[in-house]
Amino acid sequence: MLSRLSRPKAVALCALPVAALLATAAFAPLPFSVAQPGMTGNVLGTNKGAPVITISGAPTRTTKGELRMTTIVATGPDVRVFLGDVIDGWFRTDRAVMPRDAVYPSGNTLKEIEQHNTEQMKQSQDAATRAALNYLDLSDKNVKVTMKLADVGGPSAGLLFTLGIIDKLQGDGHGGDLTGGRTIAGTGTIDASGRVGAVGGVSLKTQAAHRDGATVFLVPKAECSDAKAELPKGMRLIPVTTLKSAVDALVALEKGKDSVPSC
Repeated sequence: MLSRLSRPKAVALCALPVAALLATAAFAPLPFSVAQPGMTGNVLGTNKGAPVITISGAPTRTTKGELRMTTIVATGPDVRVFLGDVIDGWFRTDRAVMPRDAVYPSGNTLKEIEQHNTEQMKQSQDAATRAALNYLDLSDKNVKVTMKLADVGGPSAGLLFTLGIIDKLQGDGHGGDLTGGRTIAGTGTIDASGRVGAVGGVSLKTQAAHRDGATVFLVPKAECSDAKAELPKGMRLIPVTTLKSAVDALVALEKGKDSVPSC
């Protein structure tokens, strides 16, 4: 017959495998990436000494204010993330823990990821050009737009590129700046018809925008709740669904109207 163990001994024996599992979890790499606020770039300005947006074939105007695209920075696919990193990121407002596949769905190597992000950026810039020229009823046969923004990939700057083109060509349509002289930031994809799409990481992007002087942030309407989660004090959120809604909101903001939407 087996002798019955005393309760303290039984608890001790059960605790051993639990402790072993916890120790393994603490030192085993996990399939996550840790993200934080990244750089922002003024699409109306210059990047590494060259204009971000260059337009030929149509008159352009001198702009004031800033339109800042925003980014996040995440640990690379080859960087090991451990339980301590996850716990630390969970309790910090300037960090976000994301499944690695959600951050890097396009490949396993840095080269594959960089190539994918570069392709997405090019597609985003092409869509931004078409959306802006369609909005202004201009032909891409006459007006040529080139964009250069080093060290940034992906499609999330599409909306800001589009607004930058419009501001350089027309402004608010009444002789004023689309920005109203403010520093305005935002994020969102764009397609040729002017529809704005969600991007992710917006709570970190609002922090990056605040750090770099923005007071207004354009956010895809579907991501309003995420943007409000860690919203910096003094930052005004404007939800957008289309290019027209973004332009209308900025014009209303510049004119001091009460029709500016909010999250």
